[in-house]
Amino acid sequence: MTMFDRARRRTSRTAEALRLVSVSKVYGTGDGAVTALDGVTLSLPTGSFTAVMGPSGSGKSTLLQCAAGLDRPDRGQILVDGEEMRGGSEAELTKFRRDRIGFVFQQYNLLPTLTVEENASLPLRLAGRKADRESIRAVLTQVGLGERLGHLPDELSGGQRQRVAIARALVTRPAVIFADEPTGALDTRSARDVLSLLRETVRVHGSTVVLVTHDPVAASYADSVLFLADGRLAGRLSAPTAEAVAERMTHLGDEAAGRRADNGPLMGV
Repeated sequence: MTMFDRARRRTSRTAEALRLVSVSKVYGTGDGAVTALDGVTLSLPTGSFTAVMGPSGSGKSTLLQCAAGLDRPDRGQILVDGEEMRGGSEAELTKFRRDRIGFVFQQYNLLPTLTVEENASLPLRLAGRKADRESIRAVLTQVGLGERLGHLPDELSGGQRQRVAIARALVTRPAVIFADEPTGALDTRSARDVLSLLRETVRVHGSTVVLVTHDPVAASYADSVLFLADGRLAGRLSAPTAEAVAERMTHLGDEAAGRRADNGPLMGV
């Protein structure tokens, strides 16, 4: 057992990793106002892998941004690992994110002048926490980069860069890891490897992963899929297959197109 595993087991978690209660977000005012989220309530258990999908304009990106503390909802309550994400100052919100949330983005967001090991340890250093070199190397080994510690991002493939990003998210032992289209810039094989690694972080590390994606194949790696339409929850699919996800997305897309054509009210299912 590595030092990382021992530290992880000492970290207590609540049974519920993420809860949203009646969360709403509106952009703009007056006739130009757009309701991106309309009273969304959901609960995700610790140690789960959930994909979030919906047609263009459904609110899935806004859901991620609000749930991850990157944007502030207009109304509602967000709890991460049992702690409410309150308003407060930007510094307080940043500390909340650093203590409880990890991120994996489509474009990796690695610093080009830092090595693999230095990029992985960066969140700890920014938070003023001691970067345990043995633990960081153990995480990088677990994601398949044990032989690449001193390499720079430009010396890595796209899939390897995303593995660095996943390791960077893991080293802080967050309550929730948000992955925003993490395979969007990867070829098919690299995308499959990254998605398998995300599943592995749930199984081995007990992580909670929320994946926002437009790809039914990517969503099929999750335990369940949440569907959004017009800023509201529009259903859940457990043990998803790519075919079942694609069929549901086609149905939601047709409904959204029909409502736009009719200029009717925005309604969730």
